[in-house]
Amino acid sequence: MAKDQNAEAAKKVAEAEKSSKKKVAGKDGQPNAFARFFKKIGQFFKDLKGETKKIIWPDAKTVWKSTGVVIVVVIIIGAGIWLVDFGLSKGIDVVLGINVNETTSAVAELPGEEEAEAEVVTEAATEAATEAPTEAATEAVTEAVSE
Repeated sequence: MAKDQNAEAAKKVAEAEKSSKKKVAGKDGQPNAFARFFKKIGQFFKDLKGETKKIIWPDAKTVWKSTGVVIVVVIIIGAGIWLVDFGLSKGIDVVLGINVNETTSAVAELPGEEEAEAEVVTEAATEAATEAPTEAATEAVTEAVSE
């Protein structure tokens, strides 16, 4: 008789499990989307907690050493990039025939009396270019050009 009762109890347990699975399970036998979603979120946070326990934090001396190495490497790489940039820009200037230090002067081309006028125009233009334009500078350039 005990065997019969155990068999009946086992059947009831099996039926209860089937019915509980039917309530949660979909057509393909998997739990519905919400149940799977929340189960995976719970598993994610369990895994996260386990992984954070494995972290070994460095001491202050190691942090300062690593920071120093990073700063030195950044300076070295920055200097290298600057050198390459400077070299390429000078190379392009040479190829295109641009001379940054060369200034053209109208004084050398004009003979005699025109030389003095050209010098005034050049000085006024230089002042106007280097300083904020004022009315006086603008008038001086206009007068020199109109003469």
